[in-house]
Amino acid sequence: MVVNELIKTSSLAVWEKAERGHTVLHLCVKHKQLQVMKIILRVINDYEFVNAKNDDGDAMLHLAVRTKHFETVQYLMGNNGIDVNAKNANDYTALDILELTPTDLRNTDNYLSIKNCLQPKACDSINPQNQQMKQLIKKRDAIMVVVILIATMAFQAGVTPPGGVWQDNATDNSHKAGEAVMAHIHPKVYTSFVGANTIAFVSSLSTILLLLSGLPYRSRLFMWNLVVIMWLIVTSTAITYAVSIVVVTTQKDKKPLIYIIGIGLIVWCSVMGVWFLDRSLQKQGITMWRPRRFRDLAEINGRNVK
Repeated sequence: MVVNELIKTSSLAVWEKAERGHTVLHLCVKHKQLQVMKIILRVINDYEFVNAKNDDGDAMLHLAVRTKHFETVQYLMGNNGIDVNAKNANDYTALDILELTPTDLRNTDNYLSIKNCLQPKACDSINPQNQQMKQLIKKRDAIMVVVILIATMAFQAGVTPPGGVWQDNATDNSHKAGEAVMAHIHPKVYTSFVGANTIAFVSSLSTILLLLSGLPYRSRLFMWNLVVIMWLIVTSTAITYAVSIVVVTTQKDKKPLIYIIGIGLIVWCSVMGVWFLDRSLQKQGITMWRPRRFRDLAEINGRNVK
């Protein structure tokens, strides 16, 4: 009862890690607190939380098998969120760790029962809930890498603008050392450059904070907002690039360059238009295209129905 109330009062506390990267679930396994683990998992049964790894790459299932807590293993295998195929830092699954059990223990009923539970399950890879969670986690990690890269690029573009900066003060006080050359030669273009670059930089930092803050990225609304922010970041970065190229290009080459940029803009708008159209049709149950493997599966299912 006490543990249950503590978790409900401060649920974020259970995500904190102790020494060697142990989560509260690792500690429950280590200290044989199965009842406490059951209470925690009833309140917070999150895929990423349940399969969190310590500094050795061990999820709690690895640790339970290594410490021979077979009752805990049996309970965990009844949880649909457990990834039985997960590997630790040594590339071992929980079953691999069990196989390292001394030979004299391998003929016991406990060993054979646990080995049967830990057999790799193909159904885990096609379980809709688990598959969706894995895809969301991969998307989150990919987005994090992208926004960090864009934030770095935007910062670098801000401190070293195209065309460089003045190296000395002008005798007529028209400029000072360290000021952007583009700000004096192309003031209107420079304003557009700074605006687009700032949007990309601030949006990237905001996205990093959102992803690190533990917000419900599984929420449909949150993911839609994230998509819009990413669209804004990429568009701002593209505008920054276009302005930079135009500024540093010679006058004779500007006309064909502007033509190329125009084509790129049309392609970009077309891609985004198709994407939004596809999303709108999906809401109505209409799929514009489907990967080959899903088409084959649909055909097989259709033949089986007949």
